[in-house]
Amino acid sequence: MGDDFDIQEYLAEGVEYIVKNAMKATLRNPKESLFLLRFSKHAKKATEIRQDYEDMGHHIPVFLIASVTSSCNLHCTGCYSRANDACSDETPQNQLTGDEWGDIFNQAKELGISFIVIAGGEPMLREDVITRATQFPEILFPIFTNGTIMNEDYLKLFDRNRNLVPIFSIEGDEADTDSRRGEGVYSQLIKSMDLMKKKDLIFGASVTFTRGNLDSLIRDDFINYLYELGCKVVFFIEYVPVNQETVDLAPGDEEREMLLERLDYLREKYMDMLFLSFPGDEKTSGGCLAAGRGFFHINSQGGAEPCPASPYSDINVKDASLLEVLDSKLFKSLRDGGLLLDDHEGGCVLFQHKDEVERLLDD
Repeated sequence: MGDDFDIQEYLAEGVEYIVKNAMKATLRNPKESLFLLRFSKHAKKATEIRQDYEDMGHHIPVFLIASVTSSCNLHCTGCYSRANDACSDETPQNQLTGDEWGDIFNQAKELGISFIVIAGGEPMLREDVITRATQFPEILFPIFTNGTIMNEDYLKLFDRNRNLVPIFSIEGDEADTDSRRGEGVYSQLIKSMDLMKKKDLIFGASVTFTRGNLDSLIRDDFINYLYELGCKVVFFIEYVPVNQETVDLAPGDEEREMLLERLDYLREKYMDMLFLSFPGDEKTSGGCLAAGRGFFHINSQGGAEPCPASPYSDINVKDASLLEVLDSKLFKSLRDGGLLLDDHEGGCVLFQHKDEVERLLDD
C-alpha cells in the first residue's frame, strides 16, 4: 500500500457502500427505507466532520465497538471474551452506567462516528444502554446478540427505533450452532428471527468462519436459508485465536480470497441482502483497521482497546474524552509504528504480535 493511501477516503467509500446497499436491501420496507434515507444524510455530514478533524491532525474512525456488559447467559466454545476475562459469570464490577454510555454515544456523534456496534457479553442484558442508543438516530447501532433474550418490549423498541439492528449469531445449522453455543440455542434464535420477520423488522446474522467451516457457510443452501428466515444483513466474522492451540483454526490468505470471491457472487445473486466481512480485506484497507484506523473498542469498564481481540488499554473513558482516547499513546503508537500494516500468517495481526503490543504499554 503506497504512501498516498487515503484512509478517510477509504472509510467514506465504505460507509457509502453500506448505506447504498442497505437501501437496496430494504426497498420493500417503507419504514426502514425512510430511516435509511435520513441516515444517509447524517452519514454524509459525519464524513465531513471526520474530514475536518483529519485536517486538524485528529484521525476519527467510522466504527466504535462498545462491549456494554461482561455478563452473558451462554458459554460458547472458543469465546475470546471469556478467554480474555472480558466476560464472566461474576457480578459485573465497575462497568459503565447507562448514562456514561449515553455520554459516549453523544461524543461519538459529535466526532462523526457513524456506526456503533453494541456487543458484550450479551448486550441485550443491558436494556438501559440499548434504550440510550435510541436517542441517537444519526448513528446506526448493530446489536450482536445470541438471540435468546428477545421479548415483546424489545420488539416494540426495535420497531420504534430503526437505528437499532439486531444481528443474531449463528454457526450454521442446528447441530453446529448448538455444538458451540449450547443445546436449544438454535431453536431460540430461530424463534427470535421469526418474531422479527413477522413484525417486518430488519435484522441480520453473524457467522464466524474458520479454516474448517468456511465452505459450509458460503454455500447457496445456507445463505438461501438465512434469506428465507428474513435476514437482510450477513456478517462474516473472521475467527480470532483465543490461544496458541487454536491458531490453526484462524483463516489464512486462501480462505480470505475464497470469501472475497464468494461475496462478489452472493452480492450479485441476493440483491436485497447486504454482505459484509470483518475485519475485511486488509490488503485493500492498507492493513489492520484497529486502534482507531477504522474502529476501536471500549470494554464494559470503560477501557479503550485497539480491538475486542486485543484487550490492552492505557486510557479509560471515565477519565478521558473519546478524542483523547483516539490520540492516546497506545493507539498512536500502533497506528504510526507500522505494526498494523505488518504481514501475518492468519487470524489477527495484534494477536500474532501481542508481545510487541504489551511492550508498547510498558514503554
